[in-house]
Amino acid sequence: MDSVGAHAYAKVLENGVQAIEEVNRLRDSGYMKEDLYVISHDRDREERIAEAADSNEVGLSEEGLFGTLANMFRSRGDELRSKITSLGFSEAEADFFERELDLGKVLVVAKKTSA
Repeated sequence: MDSVGAHAYAKVLENGVQAIEEVNRLRDSGYMKEDLYVISHDRDREERIAEAADSNEVGLSEEGLFGTLANMFRSRGDELRSKITSLGFSEAEADFFERELDLGKVLVVAKKTSA
């Protein structure tokens, strides 16, 4: 499923190789590194894919201090939904994407940082 909102695009991919290819495709279409995010249910996998794709992980600048601190006490599923909504997606979209991540898939998000 692809999701294109007013300010964000998301695509669920089967694996890290496809996620890296999608990040490269988005970069070729004009997105910058600071616009691109990789999200995976496994933190280590997420970090490896983001590094290989030269993209970002959702962090303090996207979630804010409160959200980042709250994630320390949340389950991984709740944390992922919080990260996804911090990028501009609805709760329903975040629920859908998190269920896909539960299946081992990878989410690539492109969000323009400037208006």
